[in-house]
Amino acid sequence: MTASGWDDAGFRDQVQGVLDDFVDEQAARLAPLGDDAGRLLTEVRGVIGGGKRLRAAFCWWGHHAVAAPSDEKALLRACAALELLHASALVHDDLMDASDTRRGRPATHRGFATAHRRSRWRGDPEQYGAAAAILLGDLLLSWSDELLRRCGLPLEQVAPALDVFDRCRSEVIAGQFLDVSVQARGEADVETAMTVLRYKSAKYSIERPIHIGAALAGAGPETLATLSAFGLPLGEAFQLRDDLLGVFGDPATTGKPAGDDLVEGKRTVLIALALDAAPQADAELLDHSLGTPLGADEVAGLRRIIADSGAHAQVEAVIEQLAETAVAALHRGGFDPAATQVLEELASAATQRVV
Repeated sequence: MTASGWDDAGFRDQVQGVLDDFVDEQAARLAPLGDDAGRLLTEVRGVIGGGKRLRAAFCWWGHHAVAAPSDEKALLRACAALELLHASALVHDDLMDASDTRRGRPATHRGFATAHRRSRWRGDPEQYGAAAAILLGDLLLSWSDELLRRCGLPLEQVAPALDVFDRCRSEVIAGQFLDVSVQARGEADVETAMTVLRYKSAKYSIERPIHIGAALAGAGPETLATLSAFGLPLGEAFQLRDDLLGVFGDPATTGKPAGDDLVEGKRTVLIALALDAAPQADAELLDHSLGTPLGADEVAGLRRIIADSGAHAQVEAVIEQLAETAVAALHRGGFDPAATQVLEELASAATQRVV
């Protein structure tokens, strides 16, 4: 239970139950495809298991901020649709970043490549793994739309939320392409890195989930704009925290190797600030090391460069400022008091994760 009395653990269990039931329904439909479909569905169950369910929670409380739900079961299904979108993004993101793990288990493309290799099938195991990850991510993306559309609420109530969902998916996909393009060019200033952060993560992680919940409650453009004043800066703070975790996080907490963002060559706001502020020799070492295989000592050395440059402290300060701006906007919004309290707790959970 949170201080507000909201059972966040119970909510996560409920979302998981919705997702499990939905996959069971899809499994029955795909049963005629045999064992291959079974392997795909087994991976789906692994991908959608666990997680903080922040996107579903922001959708749920975005609705409650505007109005009490007429059908909580249907609203829960709508919220769970955002977790399918998130799972899709993670599967594709891991493939594009050549990540080995996700939440302590093999990334989807790695798992299927290993299965291909063990079975001694023909062709390239890595290509098979990549194909499987693309298709599985696409399937989850399609299912996210289906679950929202068939959540159980009247279509006239769901339609405005689907409009927001359409924009959300376009934003995150375009933001992802901007991210891979920035990495390919091997350069990004702070402004560009912030644009990537905003569209690849911040909007789809918090702002759009709140909008979808509010749209399901009948919110109009003015209310959505007011919620943006809370959701967008909070989403930016959330992703900045994630960027810190990608460099300084404990693998036991993140489920990824130490300094994983450095190995993947992520041109984040943290890295852009460090490259601007570090002495030339340190900046050149950091720049040339990004996206290369790194041992533990090399990761530790790059962490020192980033910390000594002041970038770590600067990002921490920006996170705090953005979170304060978001919460102040929330309290000015005139929303349901109980929902406001829980949204403030969610803001803290999103931005105060331990590095």
